[in-house]
Amino acid sequence: MARLDKRSSVSVRPTVLIVLALLTFICGSAIAETDEPMTIEKLKQSLDTVWVLIAAFLVFFMQAGFGMVEAGFIRAKNTCNILTKNFLDFCMASLGFFLVGYAFMFGKGNGFIGYEGFCLAGLGDKTASGIPVFAFWLFQAAFCGAAATIVAGGMAERMKFIGYLIYSFIISALIYPIIGHWVWGGGWLSGMGFHDFAGSTVVHTTGGIAALIGTIILRPREGKFGLDGKANAIAGHSIPLASLGVFILWFGWFGFNPGSTLGVSNGGFDIGRVAINTNLAAALGGIFAMITVWIRFGKPDLSMAMNGALAGLVGITAPCAVVDPWAACVIGAVSGIIVVLGVQFLDKMHIDDPVGAIPVHGMCGIWGTIAVGIFGKAALGLESPGFVYSGNPTQLGTQMVGSFVTVAFVLVTMGAVFKIIDVTIGLRVSRDEELRGLDIGEHGMEAYSGFQIFSTT
Repeated sequence: MARLDKRSSVSVRPTVLIVLALLTFICGSAIAETDEPMTIEKLKQSLDTVWVLIAAFLVFFMQAGFGMVEAGFIRAKNTCNILTKNFLDFCMASLGFFLVGYAFMFGKGNGFIGYEGFCLAGLGDKTASGIPVFAFWLFQAAFCGAAATIVAGGMAERMKFIGYLIYSFIISALIYPIIGHWVWGGGWLSGMGFHDFAGSTVVHTTGGIAALIGTIILRPREGKFGLDGKANAIAGHSIPLASLGVFILWFGWFGFNPGSTLGVSNGGFDIGRVAINTNLAAALGGIFAMITVWIRFGKPDLSMAMNGALAGLVGITAPCAVVDPWAACVIGAVSGIIVVLGVQFLDKMHIDDPVGAIPVHGMCGIWGTIAVGIFGKAALGLESPGFVYSGNPTQLGTQMVGSFVTVAFVLVTMGAVFKIIDVTIGLRVSRDEELRGLDIGEHGMEAYSGFQIFSTT
């Protein structure tokens, strides 16, 4: 993941060094166990390593957030199934990214793919972006798991579990790493000057578009659309659970975006800017999604407000390091509007996305990527200034090319993956199993023991 351009001459603040040195000691830094003399460079590496590991732990915790959001937005009879998918997502992502994914993404290679470092062989004593490879790998593996788990919500309540496991491994081991190589591994998009600081394209567009093509192939849930073609509301079983998930994701995003600085060496200024932009975009996303749905339907819908906050987080993920706070507010506000209109558009197109994964991650991932070319500042490390500052469309064009190519690549590759799964082992459960609930049919257990659930949809 590309670092910020450290143009500032601000030195490391003593208080930051003291606090983070103490944190390094508490976390058991290897430096404390060696006989080699401490140097400023070793201290810097230790602090950066601890920061990246803490960020990795936060991003890992986002899996719980995804699980709670998706579980809350679907029916109780499928809760165990969606949580199992979220749980196994990270397991499959860890395995796939360890075996081949990291090599494809960050190994030496060509502009399309890397081909060195399978199973991290020979990399134990190496560094990547200034920190030990093992720490860098864990941070990147957490990102990989996040990309994979986005699809679970879009294809919820009717996809076979075995088919999902196959999908999860393939996207983690192959599809996501290839796109990541283009942007973060020295591939052809990075050579063009394409900018995606923390993953609006690499993580969220990839996951959102994979959810789109998978959902189209899978077809809508039973009862989602009536004979007249109108969409029927299928309410989730626990808004409190979904609310908890949104707050967990919001919290985890402070590892997702600020952690992508991959270091703390600029006195915290880089991290601070990224963090405030992340927070403002989420807040404005929630506000404007609520306002939009309130105007259109007469009620301030909580589920839309929550998805609006997530949309703002997705939208700011690419530009968070190269925009001012006012621009983060605009990006978040537009994201909140997009998610409401996106849900309505999917209903009109008869595309059934139970949790809003496609508008939140796919549509707002594209918007966030394009926003770099509109609001980005060259003074903050962007190769070309954004359109609002220069009137020059160069960076905007680069961002659009990167986003378009990513969308096309995911549509083709993941469309092929889902179609092959569909014609071999099958992608969708039977109608009877769907009506009864995937918890019983796929797992032989219930999420809420002692309750008997009846459903005609």
